[in-house]
Amino acid sequence: MSVENLEFKTEVNQLLNLVIHSLYSHKEIFLRELISNASDAIDKARYEALTNSDIAEKTGEFRIKIIPNKNDATLTISDNGIGMTKDEAIMELGTIAHSGTMEFLKLLKSREVKDNPELIGQFGVGFYSSFMVSDKVIVITRKAGVAGKSAIRWESEAKGTFTVDEVEKETPGTDVILHLKSDDKKYLEEWEIRQLIRKYSDYIDHPIVMDVEHEKESTVDKGKKYKEVTEETLNSRKAIWLKDKSDITSGEYNEFYKHLSHDFKDPARIVHYKAEGTNEFSALLYIPSISPFDIFYQDFKTGPSLYVRRVQIMDHCEELLPRYLRFIKGVIDSSDLPLNVSREILQNNRQVEVINKSITKKILDTLADMKTSDFDAYVSFYKELGKVLKEGVHFDFARRETILDLLLFESTTTEPDKYTSLNDYVGRMKENQEDIYYIAGASRDEVKMSPYLETFRDKGYEVLFMLDEIDDLIFAQVTYKGKPMKSVIRGDVSLDDTNKEEKAKKGEEYKQLFDLVRDRLKDDVKEVRFSGRLTDSPCCLVADDNALDPHMERMLKSMGKDMPSAKRILEVNPTHPLIESMYALYNENATSKKLNDYIDLLYGQALLLEGGKPKDPAAFSRTVTGLMLEGAKR
Repeated sequence: MSVENLEFKTEVNQLLNLVIHSLYSHKEIFLRELISNASDAIDKARYEALTNSDIAEKTGEFRIKIIPNKNDATLTISDNGIGMTKDEAIMELGTIAHSGTMEFLKLLKSREVKDNPELIGQFGVGFYSSFMVSDKVIVITRKAGVAGKSAIRWESEAKGTFTVDEVEKETPGTDVILHLKSDDKKYLEEWEIRQLIRKYSDYIDHPIVMDVEHEKESTVDKGKKYKEVTEETLNSRKAIWLKDKSDITSGEYNEFYKHLSHDFKDPARIVHYKAEGTNEFSALLYIPSISPFDIFYQDFKTGPSLYVRRVQIMDHCEELLPRYLRFIKGVIDSSDLPLNVSREILQNNRQVEVINKSITKKILDTLADMKTSDFDAYVSFYKELGKVLKEGVHFDFARRETILDLLLFESTTTEPDKYTSLNDYVGRMKENQEDIYYIAGASRDEVKMSPYLETFRDKGYEVLFMLDEIDDLIFAQVTYKGKPMKSVIRGDVSLDDTNKEEKAKKGEEYKQLFDLVRDRLKDDVKEVRFSGRLTDSPCCLVADDNALDPHMERMLKSMGKDMPSAKRILEVNPTHPLIESMYALYNENATSKKLNDYIDLLYGQALLLEGGKPKDPAAFSRTVTGLMLEGAKR
């Protein structure tokens, strides 16, 4: 076949530019990324070899070889893993097959990438880090299990294009050949390679080998020395999760985490234990300190790597952890599962259920301990991943109270950026308080000034601030320690109101006015009643107990969901001067245009207070202007 010249996709060009020019202070990670890719390729080949004898016979011992060539200034990372076909090479090396690519690039541009290199690794594009140290990269790859010696040669100088040609290769696998830049030839030195592999890749399960030259003394001619080249294994190859905790340093734990997650920051917590008995397995799990940028994407890969007796079966085993713990990274190595286990078998396997139950409990217990023993560190974790964790309240009924104990909230009694727990809230509840009150909104500033809090604030009732989009959906039907959670903007609220009798009296007095308001707004509101939650504001809109929170309703509509608008209840504060003025107008002329304008403005104001907008903003503006002009003429 003739050489094909192809162009990188636009997003790859943008990514290459960011990697090459923004991560210059982290150049050495290129070797870790390429060795990690080689290890993944071998894992795939080793798994395929379980059922494909051709792969097992032709690959021999799986290994990764580092070949420095000072004469040519090239560094080769060679593996005998699964390899690639032509189409796979074009797809894997010339495009980014990942949803959310453009969002990822925007994120990179909006932050100082050199200070956040974890974003590159998280996205799974570690191969491109090779261009930080290389003027040109050549990849020669042959697919395992395919007859013949036909292979693919991929080449690029990161200038917007790459070439693909057909060549021959004696063995299956992939050679990545880096033509190093003049400033980066230190990566050809034996000591530098040894240091980087010891630092980043010592725990790789496959041997990482390199030809090393040693000077030896001749046993025949005394005093005469000669040079001998031997192949040495540079990594210890010890599966870190099978070692005793006492034999592992914090640095080794952290580097293995970075290998798994492509994160540049140390994890928040490490969970390492062995289960013995009926079901035996080893678990090494990590709680990250920062949230993966794509954790809310639909195709986010969840679950730890699954090994069976040190053979990797799959990268991400979703069945091992509930989805609300999808931020957990790590390895599970089972002694009991069969090597040929499939996803279909995993879905109905009792041993997998036992492992899932065990590690889920261990993670939740670790978070609980972290919350108790190192609250500041827990707050940092919660700010990053609390939104994901709280999904378990909705999806994991059996562990709901355990998860609720892990949640943190701001409230009417906390300082900005300070948090309280549900347990602490319940401990501060008033003597006869039956409900845990909360209000949902987009920000603390928005909810803390809400008119819905007026009576709660005056009476000293604490209200939790629910500031995540999903909160109202999750907590609407939740009970904690026998106390139902109740939104302050839904249903009727009846606190210990000293003005209750006065409001009831006024409500009765204004009954005909309320009937008029109800008739005027019959197409917009379900009911008009006097309010038990207002002290300073004239009105507000509230939903029924089982209705969606208006904040949630607006969010779902913005996502394109077809949401029927539910009529709300207009609550009126009968002791407010505005309502008293309207009552005077009603007594003066119950059919006057001004009174109707006041009713329309009252409803428009209620819509504004709940975060919406008037039904007809132009008409609302004209009415306000007319009343202002009328007042100015007096």
